[in-house]
Amino acid sequence: METVVVIVGAGPAGLATSVCLNKHSIPNLILEKEDVYASLWKKRAYDRLKLHLAKNFCQLPFMPHGPDVPTFMPKEFFIDYLDAYVTRFDINPRYNRTVKFTMFDVSNNKWRVEAENTVTGEIEVYWSEFVVVATGENGDRYIPEVEGLNNFYGEVVHSSMYKSGRDYKDKNVLVVGGGNSGMEISFDLNNFDANTAVLIRTPRHILTKEEVYVGMTLLKYFPVRMVDTVVMMMSKARLFIYGDPSKYGLIRPNQGPFVTKFLTGRTPVIDVGTVRKIHEGKIQVINGGIRSIEGKTLTFENGLRQDFDVIVFATGYKSSVCNWLKNYEYVMRDDGFPKNPMPDHWKGEKNIYCAGFSRKGIAGAAQDAMSVAQDIKSILETARY
Repeated sequence: METVVVIVGAGPAGLATSVCLNKHSIPNLILEKEDVYASLWKKRAYDRLKLHLAKNFCQLPFMPHGPDVPTFMPKEFFIDYLDAYVTRFDINPRYNRTVKFTMFDVSNNKWRVEAENTVTGEIEVYWSEFVVVATGENGDRYIPEVEGLNNFYGEVVHSSMYKSGRDYKDKNVLVVGGGNSGMEISFDLNNFDANTAVLIRTPRHILTKEEVYVGMTLLKYFPVRMVDTVVMMMSKARLFIYGDPSKYGLIRPNQGPFVTKFLTGRTPVIDVGTVRKIHEGKIQVINGGIRSIEGKTLTFENGLRQDFDVIVFATGYKSSVCNWLKNYEYVMRDDGFPKNPMPDHWKGEKNIYCAGFSRKGIAGAAQDAMSVAQDIKSILETARY
């Protein structure tokens, strides 16, 4: 089959890219390996998840949220929004299509995309002038290699499979990872009376959603370091009631939260109440990594030995793009993330693009989609003359 643009991935970035292309009357199709769009939200999000950014930073092109939508949405509101988006713009991804091979064919000056129809087992071939990689930052779940993990006597769960702490009452649970997922899952587990510990290896800024909202709003008008100064003053005033956070294992980076985000991609942790529970001794913080596992006993790099029934790995994802994109060097580095620095990260060579890799959440995906569609429109218009 031949079309102008093939989009790989039906997450928010892929959906938005299709809509933006349709606005320019550019034929396109979306290939999605799952049987639903936005599978991260519909299949891999835990029950209590709420969007930590205000709604105006969580909307896709041509469809802002209505005034009745709360400023900070539960995931169900955002899923309803995506459902309405797909319906309103009549987006029809091709589901159960796992892209196995994509390569630029020099002889045809086009892209050849091979996808397995996982329902029929057939390999389908698509030809296009343009390819958009919209599989996003959250590709394959990542669990680090730990000595003895395969022989752990308890349960091992990745955060993508975690739904609620209700099944872990009175169990000793270790959450590996001090990012947003790890800290919120720790809070949820403790609410269901699990004996909870969280393993934090790297320094993290911990802010409230209101502080992040102020910061992101100010970034439109002021330099990032000035914004960091304001947000850090707000944060320090709030955390004053707990004393020095480092005394109970919460270490801050030397750089401010938004500079850290831009330099490392590491987002601030949005506190949902976890800090209070840590301060009260309800959630244990362990700094460092896991050295080894024997039975249910974990030995940590700091020498601590402790038994656990469950390990939840909130260790994120890794990009899978380089597994199927044979000419990934046109747009990606070896790690499956854009080779070009922002703000031109979305544009590659040979008419290949990526959307949803800016590490700026939904707002970044929306901006990528508009940029990609506008660039493709410009190329096609130039080719006509």
